[in-house]
Amino acid sequence: MISDPRLLVGIETSDDAGVFALNETTALIQTVDFFTPIVDDPYTFGQIAAANSLSDVYAMGGSPLTAMNLVAFPAALLETGALAAILAGGQNKINEAGALLVGGHTVDDPEPKYGLSVTGIAHPGKVWRNAGARPQDRLILTKALGTGVLATAFRAEMFDAGWQQAIQSMMTLNKAAAETAGRFTVHACTDVTGFGFLGHLSEMATASQVTVRIHSQAVPLFPQAREAAHMGLVPGGAYANRTYFGQRGVTVQPGVPEAVADLLFDPQTSGGLLLAVPAEQAESLVKALLQQGVVYAAMVGQVETTGKGEIYVE
Repeated sequence: MISDPRLLVGIETSDDAGVFALNETTALIQTVDFFTPIVDDPYTFGQIAAANSLSDVYAMGGSPLTAMNLVAFPAALLETGALAAILAGGQNKINEAGALLVGGHTVDDPEPKYGLSVTGIAHPGKVWRNAGARPQDRLILTKALGTGVLATAFRAEMFDAGWQQAIQSMMTLNKAAAETAGRFTVHACTDVTGFGFLGHLSEMATASQVTVRIHSQAVPLFPQAREAAHMGLVPGGAYANRTYFGQRGVTVQPGVPEAVADLLFDPQTSGGLLLAVPAEQAESLVKALLQQGVVYAAMVGQVETTGKGEIYVE
């Protein structure tokens, strides 16, 4: 594989975006993401998909600069008004992020899909990576878990109240969380999406070569998510995550309720930031996040020692 000293973050640690240094003061952040609808309303789907794509730039400590639409749409099956609504929802979040839409690409496809290719910028010396967590760091999560479980429950026409709160969270940019955390020392960061909380934490712990302990009772969950998981309304992706990362050093202790364990592996859409920060700054950061409207911000565990990415959930 060709290497280049200007490539600050590549594919080696499964980080959220690539980072390329343009000069001593500016680094380019590049990411892309798209998926099928998770909600019925096209405008809401556009907002969620765009927020999800923009999140990767925030997870690197950057500011979104430009975005390009990625669209797959069944022209023969759906009205073009639905496509216009999806794009309008995406535009809404691009505007909120302070970025510019500069183009995109559309293909005819039997299944609708939408997302963004996003370019952002950051100072090369201030890029957040998933590989910098240190012993004694505290771990902070900025959004609740349970979008996958609640989506499954909603398809079964159950737990609508919890699902509506999850939708609001998925539409919320990680902008406020990232800007607030930027006033503190951040050793490592990632956002929580398809691999679930413990899956993305596993990537961080492995990349950082540390051992982590999680306090399951401290992890924020959406209202009704635990009840839905207890009833077995758990998506297949959660079980796949549990199997895969359970073989890679994630240990859930016997005292953790099964429903909570399922939610810790639950695949998230447009999830929150997971931050590793110095112990002496953690409480102040949580307080600052709450003051900025990041309502689910919570300290959920700590980095204990150097290691090989082991995670213990108690």
